[in-house]
Amino acid sequence: MLLLLLLMNDKVALGQDGDPVGSTQGGGGREMVPALFIFGDSLIDNGNNNNLPSFAKANYYPYGIDFNGGPTGRFSNGYTMVDEIAELLGLPLIPAYSEASGAQVLHGVNYASAAAGILDITGRNFVGRIPFDQQIRNFQNTLDQVTDNLGASDVSNAIARCIFFVGMGSNDYLNNYLMPNYNTKNQYNAQQYADLLVSEYSRQLTTLYNLGARKFVLAGLGRMGCIPSILAQNQMDRCSEEVNQLVMPFNANVKTMINNLNANLPGARFTFIDIARMFEDLLTNYRSYGFSVIDRGCCGIGRNGGQITCLPFQTPCANREEYVFWDAFHPTEAVNIMFGRKAFYGDQRVVYPMNIQQLASF
Repeated sequence: MLLLLLLMNDKVALGQDGDPVGSTQGGGGREMVPALFIFGDSLIDNGNNNNLPSFAKANYYPYGIDFNGGPTGRFSNGYTMVDEIAELLGLPLIPAYSEASGAQVLHGVNYASAAAGILDITGRNFVGRIPFDQQIRNFQNTLDQVTDNLGASDVSNAIARCIFFVGMGSNDYLNNYLMPNYNTKNQYNAQQYADLLVSEYSRQLTTLYNLGARKFVLAGLGRMGCIPSILAQNQMDRCSEEVNQLVMPFNANVKTMINNLNANLPGARFTFIDIARMFEDLLTNYRSYGFSVIDRGCCGIGRNGGQITCLPFQTPCANREEYVFWDAFHPTEAVNIMFGRKAFYGDQRVVYPMNIQQLASF
C-alpha cells in the first residue's frame, strides 16, 4: 500500500500540475520529493513511545501547548525540526510509525523514538524505546508489506527519490556514556567511543542504502554541554566544555563518514547538518534572533529549569518564543523552526555538502 501510494505521489513530485495528493495540513507548496522518512530520538520523535512501557514520553500537557491538536508525543511546545522541514518540502506533517496506516503514510513515516541510540543498550534507564537498528527493521517491515504487489524496479525508483532524515547519537552520550550506571566511560575514551559509534552508524546507514535509500540528511550533535540538564549539574552556571569537547569527535567522524559514503555508495547523496555550529551561533547572537533566555528550560524544575524536566500539567513560561530551550533537554518550537530553515536553505557553513533544498532537487 505504501509504495503504491508513493508511486502515485511521485507524479506530483516530478512536477506535474495539480494539488499535492493527500495534503491535509502543512506543505502549502509543490511537493519536492515523494516522501520523507525519519529516524532518530526525542528531538524528532512524534509519538512512537506513547504506547510503550517507557519513562521517555511527552504525550501530556504542557507538551504540545502551541501545537494544533495539543500533546502528540513531540518533546516540544510545538513543531520539531522535521515538522518544519516537511512543510518546506511541500509535504504534510509526517505520521508516527506507531499510528500510521493506509493513506496516512502517503508522504512518509516517522520512526524516531525518545531515548533511542545508535547502540541498542543506550537509554535502558527509560525502559521502553526503539533503538536505531529496530527503527530500520520497522522501515523494512513497511517495505515488506508491499514487495509482493509491486515490481522491484518500481519500489527502488520511488524510494530513491525520497529523503531519509536521521538524527541519532545524543542519547549515546546523555543516556549512556555520561550515565553513572553505565561502564562505557571506563571502557572508551572520547575518540574511541566516537569511533565505535560511527562504525555502527555507518553499518546502519549502509543497511538503509541497501533497502533503497539514496538521499540522506544526517543531523550532527549540538552543544550538549549547554542544555539545561547539564547546566544544572554545575554551580558555575556555564556550559560544560567537558561535555562539548566529549561529543566533538563524533561530529568530526560523521563528516568523514559522509565523505566516504558519498564516494563509495553509487548514487547515494549524504548531507550533514552542523547543529553544533548553529547552536554556537544562536547562543552567541541570541538577542539578534529574538531570544532572551538561553540558560534555562521554559518548563522544568530546579536550577536552570533542568534538574527535573517538564512534568504533567506543569505551568510553562508564558514567553515561550523568547526561550531557546523548552525543557531540560529539548529546544523550543522557535529554535526548531529556525534550525529547520537553516538546514533547508543554508550554505556550507551549516549544511554540507549541500542543503536540503538542493538535495531534494537531485
